[in-house]
Amino acid sequence: MNTIKASTRAYETWLKAQIGPDFVKAGLAEKHRKMHDGPFSFLRATYWRWAETILEICPELADAPEILAIGDTHIENFGTWRDVEGRLIWGANDFDEAAVMPYPLDLVRLATSALLAREDGPTASVICTALLEGYTQGLAAPAPLVLERDYKWLRKAIVQPEPERAAFWEKIDALAPTAIPPRYENALRAVMPDPATPLVMSPRTAGTGSLGRPRFVASGTWRGGPVLREAKAIVVSAWSLRHAPGTTTIRVGEIAAGRCRAPDPHYQVSNGIVVRRLSPNSRKIEVKDAADELLFPRMLKLMGREIANCHANDPAVLPMIQEDLARRGGDWLRQAAKVAAQSVAREQAAFA
Repeated sequence: MNTIKASTRAYETWLKAQIGPDFVKAGLAEKHRKMHDGPFSFLRATYWRWAETILEICPELADAPEILAIGDTHIENFGTWRDVEGRLIWGANDFDEAAVMPYPLDLVRLATSALLAREDGPTASVICTALLEGYTQGLAAPAPLVLERDYKWLRKAIVQPEPERAAFWEKIDALAPTAIPPRYENALRAVMPDPATPLVMSPRTAGTGSLGRPRFVASGTWRGGPVLREAKAIVVSAWSLRHAPGTTTIRVGEIAAGRCRAPDPHYQVSNGIVVRRLSPNSRKIEVKDAADELLFPRMLKLMGREIANCHANDPAVLPMIQEDLARRGGDWLRQAAKVAAQSVAREQAAFA
């Protein structure tokens, strides 16, 4: 296995070639800064390294049934949006690294992120028990997590109060008009209610693992209120890059629109660009804002359920997953996540 620094150079060289002249060098510098911050941020920033190493760290997972998985799961990869019926939905909301892989890897990476994010939070046993309980229940009855009538506690935890909503729109209103590459402008206009709406186009910095990839927002006013969309470059999953060389298929849209999810109808993937709606109701929940909520066992249980919703797109595979889970016993996830977290921490120290 090559060193983390050599791995970083190799992946970034590949990524720059994939993105081309739109690559954001300043974003890469920001990613490196976050990689120095600590093991949790390091995990967030280095999915390609996870893809390279996890089956060496946890070889017992390699023979598990394979499914189309999220790949880059972590506790900050969950949030809210409105579906085609206008209902408030909660679930996974970033699928940039989706690929076919052994199903346990989504659970192991999610559990690893929770272990690295906690300070005085729940024990590894509590975290992994909650995730597995939710995942098992989700496999038995996969269904979107609709917040309109149910999950009052979750709505209370995630719906932004008025001051934060106002601050969100103030930040958007402060964006200065900037010329952006035509392919991104065209993608943004295509998903507006009226493509002829006057729009402010601006670059945006967000995320951790996607830093370096161009990201732009388009904001405007339509029928008396604000509209906002984001466009971001996507490339082939780092998992496919490592384990299925030559693959050119991007699976982002397929998993996002799975049969057991209620996707945002404005989430579109085309020509190497993913476009989505932004609003105070379409947002991620981050550790710095809500660590206690994210690490609460009933929240972790819902995360496990949502992983199952994503894995349930092919119903023929579900019995094989359930059989494999039963074979592994009750402590496999804690053991795998603990080993993976220790490995991430060592590599972060070597990078720093």
